[in-house]
Amino acid sequence: MNEIQTLMQSLGLPASAYSEGTLKVRSPIDGAALGAVHEASAAEMQAAVGRAHAAHLSWRNVPAPRRGELVRLFGEELRLHKQDLARLVSLEAGKVTSEGEGEVQEMIDICDFAVGLSRQLHGLTIASERPGHRMMEQWLPLGVVGIISAFNFPVAVWAWNSALALVCGNSCVWKPSEKTPLTALATQALFDKALARFEGAPAHLSQVLNGGAAVGEALVDDHRVALVSATGSTRMGRAVAPKVAARFGRCLLELGGNNAIIVSPSADLELAVRGILFGAYGTAGQRCTTTRRVIIHESIHDELVARLDRARAQLKIGSPIEAGTLIGPLIDPAAFDAMQKALAAAREQGGEVSGGERALAAQYPNAWYATPALVRMPAQTAVVKQETFAPILYTLKYKSLDEAIALQNDVPQGLSSAIFTNDLREAELFVSAAGSDCGIANVNIGTSGAEIGGAFGGEKETGGGRESGSDAWRAYMRRATNTVNYSSALPLAQGVKFDI
Repeated sequence: MNEIQTLMQSLGLPASAYSEGTLKVRSPIDGAALGAVHEASAAEMQAAVGRAHAAHLSWRNVPAPRRGELVRLFGEELRLHKQDLARLVSLEAGKVTSEGEGEVQEMIDICDFAVGLSRQLHGLTIASERPGHRMMEQWLPLGVVGIISAFNFPVAVWAWNSALALVCGNSCVWKPSEKTPLTALATQALFDKALARFEGAPAHLSQVLNGGAAVGEALVDDHRVALVSATGSTRMGRAVAPKVAARFGRCLLELGGNNAIIVSPSADLELAVRGILFGAYGTAGQRCTTTRRVIIHESIHDELVARLDRARAQLKIGSPIEAGTLIGPLIDPAAFDAMQKALAAAREQGGEVSGGERALAAQYPNAWYATPALVRMPAQTAVVKQETFAPILYTLKYKSLDEAIALQNDVPQGLSSAIFTNDLREAELFVSAAGSDCGIANVNIGTSGAEIGGAFGGEKETGGGRESGSDAWRAYMRRATNTVNYSSALPLAQGVKFDI
């Protein structure tokens, strides 16, 4: 029995679930075949949405704290199977071991958050201008939540959405990336284990359907899907959002990022180097929160760039399941090609490129590893303003903090940002209304690795959505304002008279 068979058996999946389909799955580690899963049709997606709608009609009547109990049980299953699911994430998505484990831990954490949330789905009591009346606000279950996830976080982003959606009284239909279907199937199997331990839940609360664009389009177009939460490229968001808007549905978009770190003269450079390195090169640069630009004060620019270049060259590239590896593979050859095109454009636009070559080609001829690239740019040119999902870090100089903030904000995306400074005034300006225009603005930490307690998302071409913590749960509910008249009179608001 090979490793995939062992993992899938432990996670509760029969061999037929991952070996008898037409969607071929290969590991980015070495190009080896991992399985073949069933590709759903548009008709199958429509049938799944129908089942999810029926499940919601029942689930919405279950008290929210009881709904939280199901999510708690799912969190228990994740704890029991953390190592196996994390290993599968590494094999299928190419993440290094600690990042695969961190992703499953993120799932566990959001389950814990959602369980607590299930007792805090509160509204308001509002003073009424009419005697003998009470006005209040409720948050009520929304309906079917469609979840479209990307390869780089193949399970955590689903958990962010589904854990909140379920405690809010909704059902979920998941269309994962075609590049990571096995982790989705395994996650669904663990959810089914939790469901089997829970009394009174309807069937089909959570469903996963693998497939290509036609399956995603069927999910997006179905009027029974109240909310579409889509994570991916800005191009994908431009296709999804108008379709959902045309039927007056809701969209929660988590799209591209082009994240910058500003490093001021007062910064702790040791701290900055560490934050920049993980931000730029962790997950082989394949995070929406990856640090793609570092904007450095001219007085420390050369010193910091030299330190970054030395550290970059020491990062261990290799199989993500080997101890000590920090940089794993790009997901596929198209990602490597996109990286090479971006580096060629950077050279044409005056950039000085270090690194960026293909690595380990002799050892892994069917995989796509690349050395991390550091690109010294004379200005924020067109290529710097584009998001390339690869380990490329552009460096820029600035003179004044106002100039640095303007550079940071002068890109179409608005997800994550950071400043390294020991100057309180600089830090406060950066997080003020006159500072970063991103959904995430950090001080003395990098752009990547957000905690689940805060709302996650960004502005501009990032899509404006918010997931995970804080009050992101409200996206999964509908708001109702209620007025109760407990008097024997019927006064109208604003003093309007309509007496017979």
